[in-house]
Amino acid sequence: MADAIGPRLYGCYNCRNHVAFHDDIVSKNYVGRQRRRAFLFSHVMNVVVGPKMDRLLITGLYNVADVSCSDCGEVLGWRYEKAYIEAQKFKESKTVLEKFKIVKEDW
Repeated sequence: MADAIGPRLYGCYNCRNHVAFHDDIVSKNYVGRQRRRAFLFSHVMNVVVGPKMDRLLITGLYNVADVSCSDCGEVLGWRYEKAYIEAQKFKESKTVLEKFKIVKEDW
């Protein structure tokens, strides 16, 4: 008999709005702004993408945009819009969510 368990979701730590599926994690080896653990996701949902800006990160210069919860407005991470280093192009259109800003929902 198959399990009736649904997909594993992450929610905003502040309001529990669903923002990502566990299966969309590309990497768990990222570091957020405050040197805390972060995850790279291929897709996120229920977020608002802020203005684009160039930002120098650990692995180089990127054009990024902060992403916020669409319900409460809490900044949860950032989206890579453009990587200026060829070896980092795989990050484009992916989103980093800081682990302390998201919570496991229903699992």
